[in-house]
Amino acid sequence: MLGINVALTFSHGVLAAEDEVASFARLALSCVHKEYPNHISHNLQSDTDVAPPRELTPAFYGCLDWHSSVHGHWLLARLVRLYPESTFAEAARAALVQSLTEANLLAETQYVSAKGRRSFERPYGIAWLLQLAAELEEWDDPQASTWREAIRPLEIALVKRLTAWLPNLTYPVRSGTHSQTAFALGLALDWARVTGDQGLESLIVERAVALYAADTTCPIHYEPSGADFLSPCLAEADLMRRVCPAAEFADWLDQFLSILGQGDWLSPAIVSDRSDPHIVHLDGLNLSRAWMLEGIASALPPTDPRLTVVLNAAKSHRRAGLTGVNPEHYTGSHWLGSFATYLVTGRGLPAD
Repeated sequence: MLGINVALTFSHGVLAAEDEVASFARLALSCVHKEYPNHISHNLQSDTDVAPPRELTPAFYGCLDWHSSVHGHWLLARLVRLYPESTFAEAARAALVQSLTEANLLAETQYVSAKGRRSFERPYGIAWLLQLAAELEEWDDPQASTWREAIRPLEIALVKRLTAWLPNLTYPVRSGTHSQTAFALGLALDWARVTGDQGLESLIVERAVALYAADTTCPIHYEPSGADFLSPCLAEADLMRRVCPAAEFADWLDQFLSILGQGDWLSPAIVSDRSDPHIVHLDGLNLSRAWMLEGIASALPPTDPRLTVVLNAAKSHRRAGLTGVNPEHYTGSHWLGSFATYLVTGRGLPAD
């Protein structure tokens, strides 16, 4: 188990200091059991489906919406796993104890399996739920083992949802928000490899190749749209570096992002109003661009001339993105801590 004074080295950095991540933990702790305000995506079949969020989804009802609650819990699990002796560890464990009960997670399973919810949180929220399961899978801790077993029925239900959907996905979704397929497939692929699910791994690899391998000349100069929190171009590249052998990926990237390194090819997004729930998405874009760039860099050979350019862009986006992670506006604070945690702890990067 890692202590707080141990530097865990990833391909492009070291584990952040405890004082840096403590603020992210506080953001999650302030929202995972905060029921209102709440924005639910809820399909009603009858009057009996009308209920408050805490009854509909008793594990993941806070943080404004289901997917933010899920990755808020992932944040807490990840930070306690990496910083078990931290000042926030006790409170984070208590929050996980409250949420991740067998009864709560069985109710969640029943909810997502009910009539009319075939596309519930597909693919973004499903991908984050699998990240939470993967975090618990890798955590050598008795309490975490209990949570791991409790979440398994929900995990199984949502994996079945993905495996039924992906063969029918004729075209990828290239948006910069929740519906994007490249980002979700990357997270789901990481889960499959952590848990040893070779069936889903093979399916995701096959679909990624079918959907993206022939892509060329991604128009990254069109980015960002005004409400993006994911880069369509970089998320696709970050998925393909997980799928392709290193030499093949380097060649694919030549065709896909030939603009890479040409002048001021990628600047951090400007966030003009952090109180606006859509404009603040751009803080998340800067954070996710940073980790996607680091992921792309991790797959390039050390002599690749693009490496320095990619890592410099990652650093500028990291600085810009972390600036926006604060508790001032709930529009951002209920979710940006998770993106910051994913970045500064190197989640998704291959470990040295």
